[in-house]
Amino acid sequence: MTNTLNPSRFSAALTALTAAALFGAATPLAKILLGSVSPFIVAGLFYLGSGIGLAICILIRRTRRTADERDNVNRIAPAEISWLLGAIIAGGIAGPALLMLGLTTTPASTSSLLLNLEGVFTAVIAWVAFRENVDLQVFLGMVVIVAGGLLLSWQPGSASIPLGALLIVGACLCWGIDNNLTRKVSANDAMVLACIKGLVAGSVNLSIALLFGASLPSAVKALAAMATGFAGYGVSLVMFVVALRNLGTARTGAYFSVAPLFGVALSLAIWPGMPSALFWIAAALMALGIWLHVRERHEHPHTHEALEHNHAHRHDEHHQHEHAFPYDGQEPHTHAHRHVPVTHAHAHYPDIHHRHKH
Repeated sequence: MTNTLNPSRFSAALTALTAAALFGAATPLAKILLGSVSPFIVAGLFYLGSGIGLAICILIRRTRRTADERDNVNRIAPAEISWLLGAIIAGGIAGPALLMLGLTTTPASTSSLLLNLEGVFTAVIAWVAFRENVDLQVFLGMVVIVAGGLLLSWQPGSASIPLGALLIVGACLCWGIDNNLTRKVSANDAMVLACIKGLVAGSVNLSIALLFGASLPSAVKALAAMATGFAGYGVSLVMFVVALRNLGTARTGAYFSVAPLFGVALSLAIWPGMPSALFWIAAALMALGIWLHVRERHEHPHTHEALEHNHAHRHDEHHQHEHAFPYDGQEPHTHAHRHVPVTHAHAHYPDIHHRHKH
């Protein structure tokens, strides 16, 4: 029997939280770097920086691989391209466009409040449309994390929601769709997925900005923005995809919902000040939500159908197979492999091997 709190599960949660920290830190850094630059230029430089930075990492990684490793690299299957394209359109193009349009007429405090809806939309779509399992403990964890996010971004006197808020809600819905579509391709190389998304979304956003008359910032600011995008959007997305692979969409989305907490914490470090009582209450609620998720134990007899796919793996209980090529025992490794039908019971998350009905 597998213990729910084994190192691999902590590792998956830590990966999701690190992704959230990197993404949350990008917001205050963007304020320092770009000031009054067009929001579309900001989004374009961030995404383009993530795509170019990850492309360089992929090239470096490729030079260090042996010929056999390069031959066994998992490639995106033709049937999965539509999922990836949908994720890029929803999360890399439509989402940022709606957000930037909404920000022009919506107060920053209200915008921050509404952005917490991304985690809600992500979880609801995962549970309703993709039938990802949800236990009461996971649901409660999601509720308190979102409550913490609402408290973190709420400011007295900002109860009214302007019309532009609907555009921000639409942006959150796009990102919720993006997260769920990305789940469908999460078995692929996370770095390649994030690289493609960054290059496409960055090029489109910059083109939109330049088409409407925006101008690029200085070379120093542009490079600084791209470096920030590489960490906050590129590396963060790579870790987010890895977390999706191991935790499922709703749980990863819940962990990622704590990103504003990291953004506020970094803001306080840059612009020192005494955190408000709401900050500490929000932090406590988010910590409670994370604790509820980490201590989850979902266990029941389940059947794995025959499955063939390609992803990085170790020879655990779900990967007992022979190799059609010389194998030196190195793990993790990547190659196409087949799972035979098996029925057993153990604690698990809705990862890429446990997307079964309940």
